Amino acid sequence: MNHSPKTTRIQERESLILRLVWMLVFVCAWQLAELLLLLVVLAQVALRLLNGQVNTDLQAFGDSLSQYIAQIGRFGCFSTEQKPWPLSDWPRPRGPVLEYTDLQSKRP
Repeated sequence: MNHSPKTTRIQERESLILRLVWMLVFVCAWQLAELLLLLVVLAQVALRLLNGQVNTDLQAFGDSLSQYIAQIGRFGCFSTEQKPWPLSDWPRPRGPVLEYTDLQSKRP
């Protein structure tokens, strides 16, 4: 089936309009996610001060949430066509890269 150049341009424009709608939705999600990430950071600081250690569940959630925010940014910058959650899977948390206790043990 051959599409004329005019039909192709119309389809591309409709696709872009739909993408812009999704981008607006994800901008709202970004704002909420940023606020939630701030709360996770503050909670982790408070827990570290009070208990001497961070909460591993909050640590995992904060990592997933930061990946989600990055996915929104990649979609908004046209770096990917994959839409973030809820249209794809929620990001899996990664393990900590460097633990605070490792820094303590390596001091001279």
